[in-house]
Amino acid sequence: MNRQLVLSALGTDQAGLVDQISKHILNLNLNIEDSRMSNLGGEFAIMLLVSGDEKQLQTLTDTLPELETKFTDLAFSHKYTQSKPQQAGIAYKVSVQALDHQGIVHHLARFFSERNINIDDLTTHSYAAPHTGSKMFSVDLKLHIPEQTSIIQLREAFIQHCDDLNLDASFEAASPG
Repeated sequence: MNRQLVLSALGTDQAGLVDQISKHILNLNLNIEDSRMSNLGGEFAIMLLVSGDEKQLQTLTDTLPELETKFTDLAFSHKYTQSKPQQAGIAYKVSVQALDHQGIVHHLARFFSERNINIDDLTTHSYAAPHTGSKMFSVDLKLHIPEQTSIIQLREAFIQHCDDLNLDASFEAASPG
């Protein structure tokens, strides 16, 4: 029977991390179904959804200390999970750009939380504006909006919320897939 495991690792960025970890998973005949990997301030963060035979997943978790020894300053954690039942709703994507300042993520998260809208994915990025060099901040969200929600009213309220916070935003249906 196939099971799923969320595997995360955090540590100093080192050449070959992704190669060696993915090779270890492949050698155990396991599959990486979904992943997020990023260098954050010199630390490498990895999140993987791994699936496969329960015995092989157990072998993976049993061998994590070996990987921690191989890659010094890398700490793993894991949790078994199950597929989430498909909920009725509509997928939307939201993009926000603004001059960087504290609280942007919180204000966006609270807006959707107060409306019982789930954030399925959130990615942020800081960058320098092309001509001025000002520190900019972008946020990309994927949302799961309940069917009964009025998209027109939600979009209007969200755009107004962003205008009040001096955030440039877009709110559109996500493409399938």
